[in-house]
Amino acid sequence: MTAARSSGDPVVILGAGYAGIAVWHEVHRRGRGRIPCVLVDRHPTHFFQTELYKLDQIAGSDAPARWGAPLREFLEGHEQVLRTGTVEKIDLESRIVSLDSGPLPYSQLMICLGSVPAYYGVPGAEANCRLVYGWEAARLLALDLRSAFELAARSSGSPLKIVVIGGGSTGTEVAAEIASADWSAALGLRVPDPDVTLVVGALPLLAGLPEGLVTHARRLLRRARVRLNEGNNVQRVDPRQLTLQDGTSLSFDVAVWAAGVRAPEVVRTVAAEHGSAGRLKVTENLEVVDRPGVFAIGDVAEFRDRSTGLVVPATAQAAMAEAPVATRNLLARRRGTPLRSFVYRERGSIVEIGPGAAAGAIRHVTIWGRPAALLKSLVEEGHRRSTGHGGRPPGL
Repeated sequence: MTAARSSGDPVVILGAGYAGIAVWHEVHRRGRGRIPCVLVDRHPTHFFQTELYKLDQIAGSDAPARWGAPLREFLEGHEQVLRTGTVEKIDLESRIVSLDSGPLPYSQLMICLGSVPAYYGVPGAEANCRLVYGWEAARLLALDLRSAFELAARSSGSPLKIVVIGGGSTGTEVAAEIASADWSAALGLRVPDPDVTLVVGALPLLAGLPEGLVTHARRLLRRARVRLNEGNNVQRVDPRQLTLQDGTSLSFDVAVWAAGVRAPEVVRTVAAEHGSAGRLKVTENLEVVDRPGVFAIGDVAEFRDRSTGLVVPATAQAAMAEAPVATRNLLARRRGTPLRSFVYRERGSIVEIGPGAAAGAIRHVTIWGRPAALLKSLVEEGHRRSTGHGGRPPGL
C-alpha cells in the first residue's frame, strides 16, 4: 500500500508524449486551472513521432522546431509547471519521483513515459542498427542516410542497401518513406533510388491489423519498391550484414531497428506488478494494481479488456482514449469519489505507406491510397495545431 502524503503536493505527470499532453489538458480543464500540476519530460519540446519518419526532410534540415512544439507554450495562463529532466527513480512508497535535478514529491501520479526499443537479446542489434523513436534517433538516422548516399554518389553510384527490421506499423511506414522519398531533391545531388528491404520476421506483416488493410498495404509496398523478407527473425546483426534464423544473410549500408518496444528501465524497476515487456499492470480504472492514486497509460501500461480478454494495443490512439478516463479517476482519488471503468473502442487504423499513400480500416470499411493518406494527415495536422496553440489534442 502506498504511503499518504500532504494534499499540498502536486499532481505529477511523467512524460509529455501523446498521453501526457492529453492528461495535462484534462487536469487543467477539469480542475479549472486550480489544481497544482507538474509535467515532467527530458526534452522541452513535444515531437510529432510520425513526422519523424520523413527522413529525407530531416536530412536536409536539423532544426527540431519544425518537427515539434515547445512545451512552454502550454503554460501561458496556467498554474502548471514544466520540469525538464530525466526520471531516475519512482518511489511509490514515499511518493517521490527522483529526477536528475532533484526529488519531486506528488499527491497523485500519472506515468506515461512511453517506450524504448526492445532488442530481444539479438547480438549486435543495438550496436549496428539505427532507430527512429524520438527526435535525436531520427536525426542520427537521417544523417547516416545522407552520408551513405553522398558516399555512394562519389564512388560506385550503386543503389544504397537499406534494411528495416520489424514488420509492424513503424517498420512498414519507415521502409516505405525511405523507398519513396526523392533523395536527389533532398540532398541536392543525383543519387539512385535505394534498395529497401523490410525484414518482417516470423510474425505476419502488420500482425493484428484487419486483413483488408494488410492486403492493400502489401500492394502499396510493392508500388513503393519495398522488398519483403518474411518468415524469419533476425539472429544477429554484424557491421553491414545481418543473419536470419534460417542462416541466410543480408548485406546493408544502413540498418534500422523497428522490431518492437518495451517499458523504460525506470518503469521496469518500479515496485509494482508488471506484465509483458516490463509494462505496469493496471486495473479497469487504469490505476496501477494495488497502488491507489498511481495511474499508468499508453506504452507503459498493460490493460486487459475484460470483455475480450485481450491486452489493449500500445498505440497513440489507445493512449488518447485512456487519458481522459485516467485523469477523471486521478482527480476522483484526489476528491475521494468513485472511480470509473475504462472501455476501449477501436476507432480504426491507418498505416502510411510513402508520401500520399496509406492503407486503413475504419470500423468495417477498408480505405487505401490518397483518401486514407488524407484522413491520416488531417488527424495529425489537428494534433499539431492543437499542440502548438495550447488547445486540447484531438483523438487519434
